[in-house]
Amino acid sequence: MVIDGKPAAARSGATVEIHDPATGELVDRVPQAGVEETRQAIDAAHKAFRAWADLLPHQRFQVLMKGAALARQHLDEVASLLTREQGKPLRDSKIEAQRFVENIEFYAAIAASGAIRGKQVPLSVPGAFGLVVRRPLGVVGAIIPWNFPLTLLANKIAPALAVGNTVVAKPASSTPLSTIRLVELMNEGGLPPGVLNVVVGPGAVVGQELIKNSKVRKIGFTGETQTGKQVMAEAASDLKHVTLELGGSDPAIVCDDADVEMASKAIAIGRFFNCGQACLAVKRVFVHEAVADQVIEKVTARAKRLKVAPGTDPSAQMGPMHTAGGRETIEAQLKDAVDRGARVLAGGNRLRGEPFDRGFFFEPTVITDVPPDARVWREETFGPLLPIARVKSLDEAIERANDSEFGLGSSVFTRDIKKAQQTIDRLDAGYSWINQVNLVAYDELPFGGTKHSGFGKEHGVEVLDFYTEEKSVVMGGV
Repeated sequence: MVIDGKPAAARSGATVEIHDPATGELVDRVPQAGVEETRQAIDAAHKAFRAWADLLPHQRFQVLMKGAALARQHLDEVASLLTREQGKPLRDSKIEAQRFVENIEFYAAIAASGAIRGKQVPLSVPGAFGLVVRRPLGVVGAIIPWNFPLTLLANKIAPALAVGNTVVAKPASSTPLSTIRLVELMNEGGLPPGVLNVVVGPGAVVGQELIKNSKVRKIGFTGETQTGKQVMAEAASDLKHVTLELGGSDPAIVCDDADVEMASKAIAIGRFFNCGQACLAVKRVFVHEAVADQVIEKVTARAKRLKVAPGTDPSAQMGPMHTAGGRETIEAQLKDAVDRGARVLAGGNRLRGEPFDRGFFFEPTVITDVPPDARVWREETFGPLLPIARVKSLDEAIERANDSEFGLGSSVFTRDIKKAQQTIDRLDAGYSWINQVNLVAYDELPFGGTKHSGFGKEHGVEVLDFYTEEKSVVMGGV
């Protein structure tokens, strides 16, 4: 762990074992925090807050840029750790490590540019005027999942630190290594002690303390919808600020006038990237019947061509699933669909033999003729499983796309601007890609879900509103 700028062990001596999802091998052990260590980290962040918040924006910019520059020098090291603990191909880990650095740089620059602005307000009282100023919140608890641990860490700590908050980060217990290393590097780069801390441990202990401790004024959480609801309910008892980025079941709609080749490629990438383990991923496809045969054929062919291998294999295009339980859930969802009459067009099985038997590998899988009551339409499929349905019209596609408790991302493929506008206006989603890969949430645009997919925004200048609060001031004559 990293507490108050220094390495920290657990007083109990407890540790968490980190295993490679591709081989089952022990990668490392890290200290497992309890309530005491979590409080130490919170206290350190609380103590460091005032001095960090009092720095001028350009001074915080300079410190954050030094930390980012040092992290950039160690991207290969960090990426290797990420692949060993999470399972994704090394090339994807390098992209994620680089995105962490870019996110820090982006928000450091945004904050230093004067983007955090208040207002001057005329008042009805002679000789006085009003101001609305923005202030940092204080200590932020950042709770991070295992699927994109570095990207989702940066989404929270970059805007939080840039505007003057301090942070206690809790990575998933199965993927803490790359996070710890980046926090070490940011501290070595010049962050004052206590500004950025990391503790590892179970959500029921570490997460609960972050949510319940009165010194923590904001929780940024990414994870399952049900857990997010619990976080929001428990944070309400202390009136904490909350941002929740939760589950998704993103629909892709392919219209009859779409570029079939481009749409098929984008759908395959959007589904099977990171072994399908992404909140923001294509998980349901609705294709107009006029082009359905072509799209299904092309997506299926791409799924069959994907090179599945351990993430350390330079030729790997898809690695293993992260856990045995995740693979079992995908298998159960697939069996439910097949039992109801679905056809498997690609995949559908665990990979066997060397080097697959020791890891959690599953084939990229495409299914069609899936009845509307199948689990794959109702639940989030967090793995390489893709159902494709034929529809008769855009209206039908939108209706089926919206028939979900989730509303995170969506994608549409059409050459008709009117159809694109119709989907923009009617799709229940916080983010839409038109003729683009459903993959990247851009720093320049606010990102967040609707319905059961979340609350609040990450990315964009808008995220700064969720890491600051407004204060009204009346100025009179002096």
